[in-house]
Amino acid sequence: MSKIEVDAIDKQSGSTVTIGGSGTNVVLGTCGQTVSLGTGATQTGFGRTGTVNWQTGSIKTSTFTAANGEGYFADTSSGGFTMNLPAGTAGNIVSVVDYTNTFNNNNLTIAANGSQKIGGIQATALLSTQGQSVTFVYVDDTEGWKNVQDSTSNITGAVPFMAATGGTVTTVCTNFKVHTFTGPGSFCVSQVAVGPTAPANNIVSYMVVAGGGGGGRAAGGGGGAGGYREGKSSTTPYTASPLNAPEGLEITSAGAIPITVGAGGTAPANPPNDGGQGNNSIFSSITSAGGGYGGGRGDAGANGGSGGGWGGDSGHHDQSGTGNTPPTSPPQGQPGGAPTSPGPVSGATCAGVGGGGASAAGSSWPGTRGLGTSGGAGVTSEITASPVARAGGGGGAGCSNGTDNQAPGGTGGGGQAGNSSNNGVAGTVNTGGGGGGSRLCGAAGGSGIVVIRYKFQ
Repeated sequence: MSKIEVDAIDKQSGSTVTIGGSGTNVVLGTCGQTVSLGTGATQTGFGRTGTVNWQTGSIKTSTFTAANGEGYFADTSSGGFTMNLPAGTAGNIVSVVDYTNTFNNNNLTIAANGSQKIGGIQATALLSTQGQSVTFVYVDDTEGWKNVQDSTSNITGAVPFMAATGGTVTTVCTNFKVHTFTGPGSFCVSQVAVGPTAPANNIVSYMVVAGGGGGGRAAGGGGGAGGYREGKSSTTPYTASPLNAPEGLEITSAGAIPITVGAGGTAPANPPNDGGQGNNSIFSSITSAGGGYGGGRGDAGANGGSGGGWGGDSGHHDQSGTGNTPPTSPPQGQPGGAPTSPGPVSGATCAGVGGGGASAAGSSWPGTRGLGTSGGAGVTSEITASPVARAGGGGGAGCSNGTDNQAPGGTGGGGQAGNSSNNGVAGTVNTGGGGGGSRLCGAAGGSGIVVIRYKFQ
C-alpha cells in the first residue's frame, strides 16, 4: 500500500482542489482527528445533506434570526415570538422545535427575509401545534423556503401517575393515597400523569363536607348538616355514598390547591335563640355549603347545605330551612323537619323539629305537645377505606310541657337534642353533623372535612 504524507495541499491552478476521482475511495483523517474546511471554503459531495446542527446550548426565548444549517429549540412558555429566516440561497436549511410543548398556547411566528417567500407565498407562517417541529429548505426564488419535514406528534416521556402532598396522608388498598384535611391546608400536586394513562390517572375522588349548623335554644330546632358532596373516580374503586357524582375531579396541572374546612355553627347566645350558621368547605371547584342553623323559639330554621329545624312556639308554626342551597346535583342535603300545618296553632307546642341530613329531611312534628323530633340521616362512604357516616342533622328540642324527650340526631354526627333539663349535644367533629336544639341551650354544629383519594402506583 502506498502512502503520501504532507503538511499541506494547495491548488496548482484555478480555485478548485479535487481529491480522488471516479471509483476511488479516499479516507480523510483518522480516529480522534478532525477534518475541517478552511475559512470561507465550501464543499460539495459530502457533509450535511438535509440535516442541521442543533443549537442545544442556546435555547431561544425571544425573537431571533436563524442561520443556515442550524436547528433551534424555541421556548414559548412565557409568550410567543418570531424566528426570522436568513437570506436564503438554494440548499439552505433551518429547523425549529417546540421546546416546552407550548406552541398551542403561545405561537412561534416564522418570517422570511425581505421579499422572499415561504411555500410560494410572501407572508409569515405560524406554528401553533403543541410539540411541533419543522424543517425548512430554500429551493428557489419562486417557492422560497419549503417545509420538507413537519412533525405534529407531541412525543414525551410517560409519567403514569400523579403525586401530591398535604393533609394527613395514608396508603390504602396498596395502590391508593388518601389525603384527609380536618382543617385548612393545601393539596400540593408535584406532578400530574403524562402519557397514555392521562387523564384517567389525573382524576381524583373527593369528599367535601361543610360545617353543620348550630341548634336553637328555648324549644329550638336542630341544626342542619353541612352540605355533603362526593365524586368517585373510575380508577379508585371503593363503595361511595348514594350522593356520589358521576366522576371525580380532574387535576390539570401541578401546583398548590387551597383547602377550606368549614367550622360548625356556634351554639346560640341568650338572646338571640337561633344557632349559628355552618361554614363552607372548599376543594378546587367543589364547594359544600354550611348547614342551616336551628331556629330558636318561634323562629324559622335557616337554609343551607341541609336546612335547620323550626323552633317550637305556642302561637304559630314557622318553616324549617330548605336544603341543597345553593343547588347542586346530586343534592348536597335535605330540608329540616316540617310542622304538621302552617299558620296559627292553638295551645303550646313547646318543641323543636330536627335539622335536615345529607340523605333525609328532619322528622316532622307529629302534633304532640312538647315532643321534639329527630334529625335527618347522613350518608356513608368508604373513601377512607372504612365505612363512615357523615352529615346527619341535629335533633329538635323536647319540652317539660309534654313528653320532654331528647330526640336523637341523624346518623352521621348529628347531635342529640336537649330538653328542659339538658343542653343539646354538639355535632360530631369533622362529620358536618348539625347541633342538637334544646329547651335550655342548643349546641354547636360539627366541623367539616375534605378527603381526596387517587391512584399513585
